[in-house]
Amino acid sequence: MIDLRALREDPERLRASQRARGEDASVADRLLELDASRRSALSRFESLRAEQKSVGKSVSKASPEEREELLTRAKALAADVKEAEAEAGRLADELDAVLSRVPNIVQEDAPEGGVDDFRVVETVGEPRSFDFTPRDHLELGEMLGAIDMERGAKVSGARFYFLTGVGAQLELALLNMAMNQAVQAGFTPMIPPVLVKPETMEGTGFLGEHSDEVYHLGNDDLYLVGTSEVPLAGYHAGEILPADALPNRYIGWSPCFRREAGSYGKDTRGIIRVHQFNKVEMFVYTHPDQADEEHLRLLAWEREMLDKLELSYRVVDIAGGDLGTSAARKYDCEAWIPTQETYRELTSTSNCTDFQSRRLNVRFRDGEGKPRFAATLNGTLATTRWIVAILENHQREDGSVVVPEALRPYLGRDVLEPVAAPRKR
Repeated sequence: MIDLRALREDPERLRASQRARGEDASVADRLLELDASRRSALSRFESLRAEQKSVGKSVSKASPEEREELLTRAKALAADVKEAEAEAGRLADELDAVLSRVPNIVQEDAPEGGVDDFRVVETVGEPRSFDFTPRDHLELGEMLGAIDMERGAKVSGARFYFLTGVGAQLELALLNMAMNQAVQAGFTPMIPPVLVKPETMEGTGFLGEHSDEVYHLGNDDLYLVGTSEVPLAGYHAGEILPADALPNRYIGWSPCFRREAGSYGKDTRGIIRVHQFNKVEMFVYTHPDQADEEHLRLLAWEREMLDKLELSYRVVDIAGGDLGTSAARKYDCEAWIPTQETYRELTSTSNCTDFQSRRLNVRFRDGEGKPRFAATLNGTLATTRWIVAILENHQREDGSVVVPEALRPYLGRDVLEPVAAPRKR
């Protein structure tokens, strides 16, 4: 939720942000109109209530001749006060409804445009060249006895899978490596609930334009999370954090669930775009003035993981029109996928400024002891999708896969060996 005071001072900032997102810029004027009407109605209500109290006190002191007139006035004022209060409440509800649909304000130096208008910040490493025709991750996974899509579909439907044998071990090794890196950097490890209340899902901004991505359990009115960002954002809801404890850094490990609505026919092969996966997610509460620096630190930790896994990748600055509701700025790290001959997203890190904390009422006390809304940030440190890049980039001609050196202590082996012959190609 955006800051109304800041909107009054500089409405053009919201207009520019809306244009950068490809959204309706006139919402700024609608908000200003509703805000002015609400404040006017509230002022009228308070003025009438003050007069009502004054008349009430005068009744007991009035002469019999005056008392009747004052009682008539008090009765009329009571009706006016009730009407004014209802009007102020109605306008406040309407203002909140419009505010809840307005996305976070995009940072001014973020790229303009849509999904294809990202800015490449840096490219790290050279895409691997092969002296043989590389296999894709699914073929490799089947040869290694690591991925079983057919039985996943049999049991649960399309876009579900089993990680089996070394596949399960590889994911656990990867996620443990990410958790350990974060803990060594000072993060508090968390295994959060994956079912959350509507107010938590709404507070993080996932029930607006992304609502069709979310699984909802109607009988319980609970939502399955698509990222542990959601429960970690709700962890301190309604609290005032000690300022000297900031930044509060958490690292969450959770299964994640996404309906992948609107992605029919996209990435249907393998485990690139699936309904359920595991993820290790960084989440930070910090002082708003430190949020930009913290954002770059999260990006650096993501890059550290990618470097350890010996992957070539690029860092991209996401355009305003491709940002989620809560993000003011987002960087993705995209790894090279040899069989697709393109880069695919493995990590995202977003600076959500104070947008989520306003919705969830997470504050801290500043140097003067006044409560202020904290800034929240998130960043991916490992997911199931990383297995795609590891298998494809470190494969050998016989279908075996060399385990990156940094991952070997967690996996307990240097090479993944095929257990099945390759399918005819």
